[in-house]
Amino acid sequence: MAEDVLLSEDELKSELAALPGWEARDDWLRREYKTPGFAHTMMLANAIGYAAEAAWHHPDLSIGYAQVIVKLQTHRVRGITWSDVELAKRIEDVATWLPSEDSPLDGYPKNWVK
Repeated sequence: MAEDVLLSEDELKSELAALPGWEARDDWLRREYKTPGFAHTMMLANAIGYAAEAAWHHPDLSIGYAQVIVKLQTHRVRGITWSDVELAKRIEDVATWLPSEDSPLDGYPKNWVK
């Protein structure tokens, strides 16, 4: 298990610069994802759950019709650690992935997760 060290304000500010849409609020790392609708919301929540279980570091999720709100905190220290930042990066990769322009995959034809 990695040491649970809270990030300094400067470390957190630097990491947030590389995580668009994420914010630090009330000792939580937070992000709201808007989805095209309920089916996409459930798929995203499941994908986040899969990544979190593989990491053995679990976020709090709030699920609505077309949104997923992710909150990360290392509960043992009641704050944001490197574990939270690393999982946020993985969640961001999973949630926002689309095929590249030169991919043979078409990608979802409507608005994807924002």
